[in-house]
Amino acid sequence: MKVHQRSLRIPTDGRGFTDLGAAVTGVVAESGVETGVCVVFVCHTSASLVVQENADPAVRRDLERWLGELAPEARAWEHADEGPDDMPAHARAALGRTSETIPVTGGRLGLGTWQGLYLWEHRRARHQRTLTVTVIGA
Repeated sequence: MKVHQRSLRIPTDGRGFTDLGAAVTGVVAESGVETGVCVVFVCHTSASLVVQENADPAVRRDLERWLGELAPEARAWEHADEGPDDMPAHARAALGRTSETIPVTGGRLGLGTWQGLYLWEHRRARHQRTLTVTVIGA
């Protein structure tokens, strides 16, 4: 059994999706694991991870608009220490996931044909987000 772990710094362009496919695939390749699992964890409370449609970007735009309606900046949030998008970003992240587990098959991420792994930034400004990627298997 092999266990390989690496920290990644991922830049975002502000609110929206950043494709993690190449970065995480690189960690899986360097791990040498052929069969196992890859766990990706985002070390932040105002961003989340999602496995989602990778062919039509309209899906991600629709998801962004939908989540914006659920947690709008215009709401009277009590917590606003870092600006008007602070608490809405925390609420959006609470609806998302801090980790994703993906099978590793044949030394590659076992995502479906139309699936991609994304970091979903919930703040308006650009950020550097830290991910912990752990690959376990044989």
